[in-house]
Amino acid sequence: MAKHSRNTAKKPASASLARVERQVDDVDEEEYVSGSDDDTASLHSDALDEQSDDTGKRKRRRVLSSSASKRAPTSNRKSKRSGANKEKAPARKKRKVSEEASEDESESDVVQLRKGQEVVGKVVEAPTTGWAPEGQVSQHTLDFLSHMQDPTCNDRVWFRLHEPIYRRCEKEFKDFIEAFTTMLTEVDVQIPPLPPKDVIHRIYRDIRFSNDKTPYKTNFSASFSRSGRKGTFAFYYIMIKPGNESSLAAGAWCPAKNELNMIRNHIKHSSDRLREIISAPDFVAHFGEACPHPKGQRQNVFGAEDELKTAPKGVDRNHKDIDLLKCRSLAVFRTFSDEQVLAGTFIQELEQVARILRPFVHYLNDMITLPVGNDEDADE
Repeated sequence: MAKHSRNTAKKPASASLARVERQVDDVDEEEYVSGSDDDTASLHSDALDEQSDDTGKRKRRRVLSSSASKRAPTSNRKSKRSGANKEKAPARKKRKVSEEASEDESESDVVQLRKGQEVVGKVVEAPTTGWAPEGQVSQHTLDFLSHMQDPTCNDRVWFRLHEPIYRRCEKEFKDFIEAFTTMLTEVDVQIPPLPPKDVIHRIYRDIRFSNDKTPYKTNFSASFSRSGRKGTFAFYYIMIKPGNESSLAAGAWCPAKNELNMIRNHIKHSSDRLREIISAPDFVAHFGEACPHPKGQRQNVFGAEDELKTAPKGVDRNHKDIDLLKCRSLAVFRTFSDEQVLAGTFIQELEQVARILRPFVHYLNDMITLPVGNDEDADE
């Protein structure tokens, strides 16, 4: 009887343990049986510890298995979704590509400005037609130089916006100078055959000591001498300028003090050879009479802006060659119309004038380099 009561008293504890085990092991199918012989042993503290350990292990295993089973459908759903996304990816990709293309097209017209920058205008491209063959000058070059004569265009902003046109005109002028150099070196063997870059003058003006602050010249030009573009020798000078102001010049323009004294000493010793050259019929036909103009205008070697009003220092004002001694520059020039410049025979016209100028240039070089009295046998 006592034994039965002891078993009966222990039954609720066993039943409660069974309920706890069912709550913990939701997925377990087995059921705890109360009133067995193992009940007493199961209530022992060591047994409880071992049972709890076993229960914890089973719980962890079951939790892991249950979580894995729960994750499996999720992964399956994700795989299904990814499969659906993969099927829709091409359409999204196409839309993305089209959007990027439209953005690129819109960004091509947008300039990314840095701090302090601003848009001042649109660059003007050079014409693709209407240019002259190599060795000639086209209307495009004259038009560009005409713009340079306009103060509103002769500034850095306008020039930068029209730089493609300038570069194309510059190339045309270089080709023209190359043809002119070939012709001139055949006419005058004292002129070295230098490349265009060594004889062409820059279009940029030196405005440091000038009241005119326009940054660019209104012409294309080049100089030729025994020493190239620079030096102390007499020169040939070709200039392309619209408005019928293109010219071919030759002589000694503003020579340095020593060279000018050498020229004047030769003139004081004898001016016969120089007067013979500047009085030749062909020379007069192109450059005018070999005497000062009655109104002081430019004629032959006379009438230059730097010509002295009185006799130079140490020279008698009644000297028979006072007209030549007053000259600080001994140079002449011949102008050409725009029509002549654009003609295909312009180089041939320049050749005729260069042949007339050659004796004049050679004699000036002799006056500059040879002592007085040694120039009688100068080469014509």
